[in-house]
Formats: sequence, C-alpha cells, structure tokens
Amino acid sequence: MRTALLRQAPHTRAGIGRRTTVESKAAEVAAWCARRGWPVFPLRAGHKTPRPGCSRCRQASDHYVPHAPAGCPCITQGRWCHGFYAATLDTERVARWWRERPVPGVGVATGPASLVVVDVDCHADGPVAASRVLPGFDVSEQEAQEVRTGLDTWKLLARLAGGPDAADAVQTLTVATPSGGRHLWFTAPRGTRWASSAGGDHGGRALGWQLDVRAEGGYIVAPGTLTQTGAYRAVGKVRLPALLPGWLAGALQRTGHLLQSVPRPRATAVPNLARQVAAPQAESAWASAVVATALAQVTECERLPEGSGWSTKLNKAAFTIGGLVAAGLVASDADARRALADAAMQARPQREQEAHRIIRSGLIAGQRRPLNPTKDR
Repeated sequence: MRTALLRQAPHTRAGIGRRTTVESKAAEVAAWCARRGWPVFPLRAGHKTPRPGCSRCRQASDHYVPHAPAGCPCITQGRWCHGFYAATLDTERVARWWRERPVPGVGVATGPASLVVVDVDCHADGPVAASRVLPGFDVSEQEAQEVRTGLDTWKLLARLAGGPDAADAVQTLTVATPSGGRHLWFTAPRGTRWASSAGGDHGGRALGWQLDVRAEGGYIVAPGTLTQTGAYRAVGKVRLPALLPGWLAGALQRTGHLLQSVPRPRATAVPNLARQVAAPQAESAWASAVVATALAQVTECERLPEGSGWSTKLNKAAFTIGGLVAAGLVASDADARRALADAAMQARPQREQEAHRIIRSGLIAGQRRPLNPTKDR
C-alpha cells in the first residue's frame, strides 16, 4: 500500500449499503500498519474505543469472568478481546478482522510498535495554573496566562526544552483529530521504553497540560479511521514517524516517562575512525591522536543524559579537525565530515540535522586556523 492511502479523504456520510472512502480503506490501513511492525486491533465502528470482546471478557457482561488479558485464551484463538492486548501483526488475522461489518476502525498498540505519540488536545479551557502547565519546567505566571489550549502548551514546551522555533511544524507523521487536536507520532530510540500518561488533569505522571502521551500500555487511533464526529487524517507532507527528537526525549525523561534505556552497542571504535581520517604521512600518529581525542569527547556523550554538552563538544571536535584539514593532516574534508557524523550519531542518533549543521560550521571555522604539529602539541 502506498502512503497516499493516509492522505485526507472525504468525510461524507454513506447511504444504505455504501461506505465512505475512509471506511473502504480501513483494511488497507490496518495491513499497512502491520507491515510496518505496528500491531493493530479493531475499534468499534464509528468510535475511537476498542471493539467489545466476548461476554466472558467484557466487564459489563453478566457472564464476565475476572482474569488478566495476558494468557486469555480468546487472544490466542484469534479474537479481539481486551482491546490493544489483542493487537497483532498476523496478516491472516488482520485480513479476517477487517472483513467484519460494520467495518472497524484501526487501533495501534503503541508500546509493542515502539511508538511514542503525543496527543495534543485543543480544548480552549485555559488559562491554567503555572505549576500545572509543564510539570518538568519552571513556567512563569505570565507564560501560563498565554496558555489556552494544548497547542499553546506544546509550543511552550518546545521553546523551554530547546526544540524547533515552530513547534507545530515538527517534521513527523501528524494526524488531525476530529476534535481539532493533533497526534504527533514518533519512533522510540532503540532500546528505550516509555510510559503513557494523561495531560496533567488527573494527577500523577504528566508531560504537560492537555498533552497526553501514548506509549507502553496505550494505543492510538490510526489515520484514516472514521468516527461519528469525523475522521482522523494525516496532515502535512510527512507520512512516517520521525525518531523521537532529543529535546522531547529529554522532557519526557524529566517527567518520569522513561521506563527503560538499554545501552546500544558501540559503532566503529574511535581509534579506528581516527586512523581512517589521518593523512598517511610522518605526522599521522600525532594527527590520529588529536582526532581520536576530539571524537572520543563526542561519543562519550552516549553515556550521558541530554544537556551534557554534546553540541559544544561536537563543535569543538569539528573546529579541531578542521584545523587538521587546513594543515593537510587529514585525508580529506569529506572524511572529516564522515568521522564526525559517525561519532555524533553514535551519541545522539535523534539529532542528525543539528549534528550536520554543527559539523559544517565547525569545520569551516577550524580551517581558518591550521594546526601545526610542532606548535600545537
């Protein structure tokens, strides 16, 4: 299925025996999500809630038998009982579920899909107390007075956490909700697990006021799903989730959303990178040592949290290696960029665009001051 299936489709109500364009694509959207490794389950037709299971598994049923979703035989038998706990990647099961009538909507289990989705509500309920706007940050009363909806909270979060100036223009899969809100989809960094939370109205863990987080133990409505109040439709040009950006990951960590972080295996060792970069001449041993030291300071940030000076260290490394390029002690400018980018991505894989900008400016500045092995030891 092409990602064009996630483009906006008309909302028109169907007559008897007919379905809307959005409904007719539900099976394809479900299959597309499953192929991407996002487990799916059926939602009630016309609603954003899970399709009810059998009478034994429905708590409102007279035949309900208390039991945990894990290990429920209904799930192993291919039923959709227990909502997102029944989410699957099995192609035959997905095809069978979405042949049902009325056509179910598509829910995605965010935890097993390694997704972190920020649900930005846009209910005009503000202003709100400063202490409730962004629990992980100091918000002034003046800033709080300017917050009217979750979109205002999201923009303030981006500004305080070091995100992009236009927070509502984040380049990731963005889904408009029938209520006027936005779902911002991100891929969790490898080896990390993140908690779900409500948007500051119910106590406990919260990213921000009217900012819900859908991750472990939660689900999100897939774009293309039609409800009684309207359609969930992808907006903008991006149709895939971006990697969770560093500024947002840092904010989520500050507010207790990080459940697990498993260290990633190291990529190319720094000494090997340094030997590849240094020019093959008498001074290469000294140049290799300089490059290795500069790159190591960047890669060491892999073990440190956000805010540990990664950008400063990367800029300093680029400036230093730029001086070696100008002195002819580095094989080429392209090799320098590649080694710096490898080190930067090893430490902060979610900040690729920023890394390339820092590397470019640092190398240019460094090449104005060639490093001399006899004077700069």
